[in-house]
Amino acid sequence: GDDATAGALQRRRLIGYGVAAAASVATALITTPLLAWLDLANIAMLFLLVVVLVAVRFGRGPSVLATCVSVACFDFFFVPPRFTLAVTDFQYLITFIVMLAVGLITGHLTADLRFQARVAAQRERRARALYEFARELSGALQTEQIYDTTRRVIQQAFRARATLLLPDDAGRLHQPPPEHASLAADIAGNGHSGAHLAALDTGIAQWAYDRAEPAGLGTDTLPASRIFYLPLVAPMRTRGVLAIEPQQRRWMLIPEQRQQLDTFAALAAIALERVHYIEVAQGALVSMETERLRNSLLAALSHDLRTPLTSLVGLSEALTSSRPALSEAQQDTARALHDEALRMSTMVANLLDMARIQSGEVHFNLQWQALEEVVGSALRAAGSALKGHQVSTKLAPALPLLRYDAVLIERVLVNLLENAAKYTPPGAHIEIAAVLHGAWLNVTVHDDGPGLPAGREEALFEKFTRGERESAKPGVGLGLAICRAIVEAHGGRISAGRGALGGAAFTFTLPLGTPPAMPDEEVHD
Repeated sequence: GDDATAGALQRRRLIGYGVAAAASVATALITTPLLAWLDLANIAMLFLLVVVLVAVRFGRGPSVLATCVSVACFDFFFVPPRFTLAVTDFQYLITFIVMLAVGLITGHLTADLRFQARVAAQRERRARALYEFARELSGALQTEQIYDTTRRVIQQAFRARATLLLPDDAGRLHQPPPEHASLAADIAGNGHSGAHLAALDTGIAQWAYDRAEPAGLGTDTLPASRIFYLPLVAPMRTRGVLAIEPQQRRWMLIPEQRQQLDTFAALAAIALERVHYIEVAQGALVSMETERLRNSLLAALSHDLRTPLTSLVGLSEALTSSRPALSEAQQDTARALHDEALRMSTMVANLLDMARIQSGEVHFNLQWQALEEVVGSALRAAGSALKGHQVSTKLAPALPLLRYDAVLIERVLVNLLENAAKYTPPGAHIEIAAVLHGAWLNVTVHDDGPGLPAGREEALFEKFTRGERESAKPGVGLGLAICRAIVEAHGGRISAGRGALGGAAFTFTLPLGTPPAMPDEEVHD
């Protein structure tokens, strides 16, 4: 703790003063028998040598004491009259003053050099620790590796207990789990780590994380805390909080230590962000590969199923008109077989179209044409599905020509009409409306049915998603996904919501553009 460290420093300081005084007295005792062979100037140099050695070993304070004791011993043992502190020759007073001044200056300069050398050594150790830390983080591919490396390096480099608090998906910080391997081993081998974890205040850490500002020990925010909370601010966002409990509270007041710690925190934050985007990239890569394989499988299956389904549709049609004529029950069975074959053929066509659109194999035949034509063809194509429903159109007068692929836009309208007929009761009203809105044409298919599931308006356009999760209604959930892909390929957008009739409404937009100029009519005389 702080008290034990302070006691050790006090004992070391007292030892230094004792050694300084003893060394000066010992020098006097050793050189006294040699007075007949040594000049007083040489003896004074020996005392200055002792001062220098004490300053190098113990610092400024002991060197000052060694200087004073050396001057006193030189006066007592060597200056006439010997073994007294009296001085008969005035020149010796000058010698004492010069010797004292030289000793003090020499001790001061030596102590400064010792301090500078110690600072340089500490800087070298910090630079090496920083290099090692950066090298270890560069090879980290998992968050757990960054967690272990950061804790270990901070504890070694700064003689402080450290913990990394990381956020969850909701941005809430949590203490590390007790089952964490390195943390459990640390707690088992050092009881102080358990006390450190118990002293963590996640509220302070959350404050530092939310505001990207340090808090706790040595800051203006809750300075009474014994733990310093440093947010790990990366280029994109804050990635966590580093909680540090130094062995000495005054450690946080040293600027170089704070700068070094800030550098360590910045490296840890960048490493966490790098690992995060590695995970995002890996997830995206897996998703892309899964999508590619799924599209390939859909395309292969759809292509292989179309031929037998076409044959099944033709055979069912031939069965209904076979001779001799079938009985009424057999006719019903043949018609049901034909309808189901058509339904399966439509599903397979949707699967194949979706796979082709996703793979970019669909080539658009964009032509300037009227919307009324494709609306009429879509109503005819969806006629069987719309039986028993009231269908109307509400198209704005004098609609301009639009540049689109008539076959694909017809597919969009057919899918929306069939979807409306599927999820509304018999007799429901379905309407197709089109209005101009700025530089866009808004086309809406809406009904007066039960409407859309709350909160799932956007999810309905995902592949293999249906309006009712468990439903006996036919379909595989690709119709709306195909609509979105086709509309977005034309530069528009499609959305779902509540319509004017009170039920579901699907609206897609098409850009107006600038139609080509019509040729002038020929004038005949």
